[in-house]
Amino acid sequence: MSNEKHSSPHESRNWYKLSIREVFESLGTSPKGLTKAAADEKLTQFGPNELLEGKKKSIGGILLAQFKDLMILILLTAAIISGIIGDLTDTIVILVIVILNAVIGFTQEYRAEKAMQALKHMAITQARVLRDGRITRLPATELVQGDVVLLEAGQAVPADVRVIESINLKIEEASLTGESQTIDKTTFPLEEDELPLGDQKNMAFKGTFVAHGRGTGVVIATGMETELGRIAKMLQEDEMQTPLQERMAAFGKKLSVLVLFLCVLFFVAGWWRGEDLTKMVLTSISLAVAAIPEALPAVITISLALAAKRMIRYNTLIRKLPAIETLGSVTYICSDKTGTLTKNKMYVEQVFVNGQLHEVTALSSIKQQQEVLFLLHAFALNNDALEDDEKNIKGDSTEIALMEVARELDVSADSWPRLAEIAFDADRKLMSTFHSYNHKIISFTKGAPDILLEQCVDINTLGLQQQVDEMAAKGQRVLGFAYRYWDELPESPSSEFHETDLHFLGLAGMIDPPREEVSDAVDQCKTAGIVPVMITGDHPLTAKNIAQRIGILDKEDDIVITGQQLAALDDDHLLAEVEMIKVYARVSPEQKLRIVKALQQKGHYVAMTGDGINDAPSLKRANIGIAMGVTGTDVSKEAAHMILLDDNFSTIIKAIKEGRRIYDNILKFIKYLMTTNSSELWTLLIGPIVGLPVALLPIHILWINLVSDSLPAISLSFEKAEKDIMERPPRPPQQSIFANGRGFHMIWVGMLMGAVALFMQSWAVKNGLPWQTIVFNVLCLSQMGHVLAIRSETQSFFSIGIFSNKLMIWSVFLVLVLQSVVTYTPLLQPIFHTKALSVKEFLAVGAASSLVFFAVEIEKTIFRRRKIRTGRALKLNGIS
Repeated sequence: MSNEKHSSPHESRNWYKLSIREVFESLGTSPKGLTKAAADEKLTQFGPNELLEGKKKSIGGILLAQFKDLMILILLTAAIISGIIGDLTDTIVILVIVILNAVIGFTQEYRAEKAMQALKHMAITQARVLRDGRITRLPATELVQGDVVLLEAGQAVPADVRVIESINLKIEEASLTGESQTIDKTTFPLEEDELPLGDQKNMAFKGTFVAHGRGTGVVIATGMETELGRIAKMLQEDEMQTPLQERMAAFGKKLSVLVLFLCVLFFVAGWWRGEDLTKMVLTSISLAVAAIPEALPAVITISLALAAKRMIRYNTLIRKLPAIETLGSVTYICSDKTGTLTKNKMYVEQVFVNGQLHEVTALSSIKQQQEVLFLLHAFALNNDALEDDEKNIKGDSTEIALMEVARELDVSADSWPRLAEIAFDADRKLMSTFHSYNHKIISFTKGAPDILLEQCVDINTLGLQQQVDEMAAKGQRVLGFAYRYWDELPESPSSEFHETDLHFLGLAGMIDPPREEVSDAVDQCKTAGIVPVMITGDHPLTAKNIAQRIGILDKEDDIVITGQQLAALDDDHLLAEVEMIKVYARVSPEQKLRIVKALQQKGHYVAMTGDGINDAPSLKRANIGIAMGVTGTDVSKEAAHMILLDDNFSTIIKAIKEGRRIYDNILKFIKYLMTTNSSELWTLLIGPIVGLPVALLPIHILWINLVSDSLPAISLSFEKAEKDIMERPPRPPQQSIFANGRGFHMIWVGMLMGAVALFMQSWAVKNGLPWQTIVFNVLCLSQMGHVLAIRSETQSFFSIGIFSNKLMIWSVFLVLVLQSVVTYTPLLQPIFHTKALSVKEFLAVGAASSLVFFAVEIEKTIFRRRKIRTGRALKLNGIS
């Protein structure tokens, strides 16, 4: 069924603001649910309760899209022409490279389509529903608006519902809202406008889970109109191109047009001079093969694949290869809080008892004080968490935190058996348990401090409320505890009588604390010029406190903003302030997506981390989406570009360092390939102009490209990181691959190689020597000298360690051996049109080829000295 066929008239209603009676009236239903006939009619009108997919790309369409690049089309044309004129070797090599590149691109795009499938799969569940006043079980896909569904612990919420009955109902919404704690559900209408999902406490949403208790709800939205459906719509947006994809696409178009022009010019000039037509067609194709770095896509892909394999050692799984190089350009990391920056586990951090505030670690020294001992017993006894056979505590995250403190201080939950209880109620916000103690009955009550303090006697309410506020300002969730003695066990304990006249015991402040290593990771981000930002569905006070602890908030002009405040900002105001906002709290999935888009509009490359369903759209839209491997949902993993296998924020920093190293190395072999290819181009173009014969045959071009564009180029990806790699700012996203002198280097070094080759050709022709073999060897060996010299952009070849990249040394040595084989082996000489060189000729070739190596070393020396002088000047200006 098409997503656009029908839309609900109720989708924009603020259902949480309506009373239960108003909800029933709006939906034409009752506490007994719909009749089967009414439900069938609605199912026909609005469609099944399932997530619909956008227009799917066919497998053939995805595959054909891999061949639309202009550079690829020119290579295919060259391959066809080569085949027609009989040069099948060129044809085969080019086709293999193009097909390999297409297969890799197809695989990545096909896998990207799985995100929607994962989201749809997780939405399939069963539901218990009232139909014609009777409870029946049916597939959740058959639910319609107005159905009354029953919710029980352990079940998934099958649709968006307005809660109409709550019996200690608690729902786990972390995957949708980012909240680290379960949400107590109420039935009363809420008055505020534009409440974020985490504060809509009388609502339950499709895809979340009932953690505790039971309840009843009336369905107000199904399918694509649910909150989960809105996320599914956002997941259908197109992904962003990586920096390298953008740069190589622009570079490929310009280079292809230039090469076509030069080939036509070369062919016309030769034809005008009276050269053989077939020879000029063949040589023009050789020129195209020489100029276009056809191995570049394959070399980049192989380099990225090798890097992806290495990054598993850093607990990073790369799903989409281009993500590796994107890491090197990241300027912002938008991080979810829960489970990413924090431990995703509640801990008791501070305890207020006997009029003093204590760190929980200090309780062991004062636990013999009666008030402290009573408070620890209240932690353990007024608690529904349970230990399993392996001593793991199961239950609500808040109660687990309390139980852990009691257990660490040797207070057992079995010490004073529970005799009776008044269960927790989300409306009352209190829970009481009754126990036998010293031949008396003692009750412990815990709950929201503002409610609890009203039921206590002989207390300084104002002073205690101030203490609660101070603890809450630290981002803590505060619970109050009290007790009361009874002469005998109440037969039917009631809140109205048995939760009054209480004696105040203390307060417990709980928080989901930061991971230990996160502060250092944030510092490294800032040193590397990357701005960390927290985006969370949690409470603003909690988010602000965590952000201050780990260093995300450290300046006076840093802004904390809520989802409501963000909704009030128009796009222009958001763009004006987005670079100052460091914490976003209580935000919706649409707002996360809006934040990422705003930063991208400001020219930033954005990394987005997350683990929940609500993170999936922004993970997909971000320049690089980073999902959590341990706590992450399947939806977030499928939408992401990479996955952290240890859910450790500091792992991102290691990944960014590796990404920068890989990007540096990619730039090195772009510089290497373009320089060497341009040297062949200059040699072929300039030679005939100065009266020399065409220097190389197609087989020579093919051989040089084969040996120099393979192992030596790939071995550049194994170069170690430059020393300052995490002390420099991210590479500007708009920066060209020709920036920082790379374009100039490609031109002058390519011209130097060509000049050396033509000089040697002229010398050999005049002296009657095998000039074509000499030019063939000079060009090949000059390229080996060049690849050794550019291993580092700034450091000398000798200072970085000759054998620090053993693969490079072995690959250069292999090329030297292969070049000697095709030059001196009689069997191969007719194939490669070579002749054996004398010792004198061979030494001359070696000396001429080494000129390029030393010239590049001199260039790096000049660059280092200029950099030192610039640094000194900046330092002096800073002092003055």
